[in-house]
Amino acid sequence: MSTPALDRPEWLDTDRYPFASNYLDLPEGRLHYVDEGDGDPLVFLHGNPTWSFLYRHLVSGLSDGYRCIAPDYLGFGLSDKPEDFSYRPEDHARVVARFLDELELTDVTLVVQDWGGPIGLDYATRHPENVRALVVLNTWMWPVEHDRRTRLFSRAFDNPVGKRLVTRHNGFARWVMPLVYGDRSKLTPEIHRHYLEPLSTPTERLGSWLFPREILGSSEWLRALWSRREAIADTPVCLLWGTQDPAFGPDFLRRWQRLFPDAPTVAYDDAGHYLQEEKGPELATEIRSFLLSLDESG
Repeated sequence: MSTPALDRPEWLDTDRYPFASNYLDLPEGRLHYVDEGDGDPLVFLHGNPTWSFLYRHLVSGLSDGYRCIAPDYLGFGLSDKPEDFSYRPEDHARVVARFLDELELTDVTLVVQDWGGPIGLDYATRHPENVRALVVLNTWMWPVEHDRRTRLFSRAFDNPVGKRLVTRHNGFARWVMPLVYGDRSKLTPEIHRHYLEPLSTPTERLGSWLFPREILGSSEWLRALWSRREAIADTPVCLLWGTQDPAFGPDFLRRWQRLFPDAPTVAYDDAGHYLQEEKGPELATEIRSFLLSLDESG
């Protein structure tokens, strides 16, 4: 059931994030989400170490014509951070599916990035009849254990040192996040603070640590997800990509293009992994254009 909005934390800049807070009580914990505007539903799914704050430009730019819904996963943003939750991607996907069901959403457009890709596409491949379209930004949905770069990155966190760097020092938000920007000046101290503060204690950082470990740890789940890709083969897709992303570079984009050869693609050669921060208003324009083209084509 939904619960009333709670007091906002003092560190939250409500000029940058002027949205009402909503909460959904689920068995796993209380989920925070933004729900702005009316119209066809757009659901924005984030990755690590981000939360709905990442999508503020898109929510502001699209909520005049669409219902914009952006949840914070458990362990992130303003949602609960329970110590007994697994924080595995497949369990996040289960919670997100329950969230969508509880909101009784139909004909959903999913906007996905980073771990939001596998999490959102788990839902899409299981419920393709309820997904109108996909907007895909710098993500993946297949196992990557044969990719040397991503294998080394994941293994760097699957050990006591890697866990300590994240849980004790907030290392993913503090040090990894700036490295994957195309233009690091876009991550100002004020913006960066909004990704550091929600993860202010070691316990609150468990989800941020599990995500990089699970790049390899969830290989079987990713393999099963990839095996269901035909379920979304006919779904309209728009690809928006930051080519300066050292994690998900042009080779990942080309794989998406092979899967969806008719998908309109916009590549940003001066942007990196967190495209929503570097190109937010431009992305809103592209997404609106894509959705209007679907309306025109019937």
